Amino acid sequence: MKTRTWLVLLAIVAAVAVSVWMVMDWQSGVPVKSAVAQIKPIREFIVERGKTRLPQTYLITTPVTGRIKPITLDEGTPVQQGQIVAQMAPLDLKLDVDEAAAAVERLKAAIVENAETNVERTALAQAQQFVISMQETVKAAYERVAAGRAAYDYAEKNYGRLAPLAEKGVTTADELDQAELLKIKSAADFNQDRLVHSAMKALEAATNLLPTMIQQYIGNKTLSEAVLQKQLAEAAARQRRMVENQKRGVMTSPVDGVVLKRLKTNERYLPAGTVLLELGCLEALEIEADVLSLDVVSVKLDDPVEVFGPAIGEPSAKGTVKRIYPAGFTKISSLGVEQQRVKVIIRLKPEDLQRLLHDRHLEVGYRVHVRIITAAKPKALVIPRAALFRGTGNQWQVFAIRDGRAQVVTVQVGLLNDESAEVIDGLAEGDRVIVAPESSLSDGTRVKAEPPTGPQHDGKSS
Repeated sequence: MKTRTWLVLLAIVAAVAVSVWMVMDWQSGVPVKSAVAQIKPIREFIVERGKTRLPQTYLITTPVTGRIKPITLDEGTPVQQGQIVAQMAPLDLKLDVDEAAAAVERLKAAIVENAETNVERTALAQAQQFVISMQETVKAAYERVAAGRAAYDYAEKNYGRLAPLAEKGVTTADELDQAELLKIKSAADFNQDRLVHSAMKALEAATNLLPTMIQQYIGNKTLSEAVLQKQLAEAAARQRRMVENQKRGVMTSPVDGVVLKRLKTNERYLPAGTVLLELGCLEALEIEADVLSLDVVSVKLDDPVEVFGPAIGEPSAKGTVKRIYPAGFTKISSLGVEQQRVKVIIRLKPEDLQRLLHDRHLEVGYRVHVRIITAAKPKALVIPRAALFRGTGNQWQVFAIRDGRAQVVTVQVGLLNDESAEVIDGLAEGDRVIVAPESSLSDGTRVKAEPPTGPQHDGKSS
């Protein structure tokens, strides 16, 4: 009887010891943070810094080299389309126009003067008559040479007849002397007539050139008129340019907008093309973000975007992807890391843009944050992103808590963001997983689950 009593007591003590050991073993489990797999919405997104910009700005520049009047518009001043925003000195431009007009009138007068050829044509008629007169004079000189030759031939023959007769005493010496004198005089007259004839022929040749020279002069005046006409066309073009410059000297705003920059203020002499003002239309404000090239491949046109940050305030603004640049560029991060990025342009919703312009006074070059939503599901099995880790074979794994112990489970992951992850396979709704497990944690380790210290996120903007 005593033996049975002792056996019962030993059994009770053993049972109590086992119970105490189990309680102590449970209480000595590794404390871990945990979360429950839940069905809820999830979105995949890219978060980047961005800045506001305008798709187009308008530069007001000096149209010509010259003096500008003082510019009184300050930065931020609203302007209307067609409003005068800057002006060149009017008197300087007017003087340029007057000078160009005077050059045109001078060339027109020169053309009229050049076209007057009455004097030249009178001279041509006179020259033609002079040619005819010289031709007649040359003919007369030629006839005189012929007469002189005949007189010389007679005198020579007469002297030849008298010379023998004088030797025979038939004629007197005086008659022979007169015959010889006639011969010498006829020879001199003949030579003189030939010289006169030669001189007249030379004068005739020169005279024959006079009509040609006058005709060439008239022809040259025709060519000069063509040159003058070209010069007149150039002067007229310059006059039109001066008139156009005079109009451009009054510079107006091309759009309804605001003055973004005023680069010149005081009156001064400036070269053509100097930038005076930069104008822009804030109603077209958009956002530019530099996205990593590894991430931008997931971005599509018209993807929804959330814009947030101190410059935006509450609530965040909505927008869509307007344009993705086709070429990337290299950018050095704040940590000195070389990154390849691509510009993405975001269009704000009109109602949000109006609110930001009027309530937040958002303008150009303001820093903001953008969240580009690349994918979304209204219902998915979601766990915290921090529960995931890479296991063997580079597969996604989690530590699930089952029967008080950590169990390694390989999972298939769908959408991911910085806070949450979609589990397609490997877990069920209600399964509890360890969040941010320690590297020393191993499969089968007894754990003591602690409730989450904060809310579990689904990837929505806060």
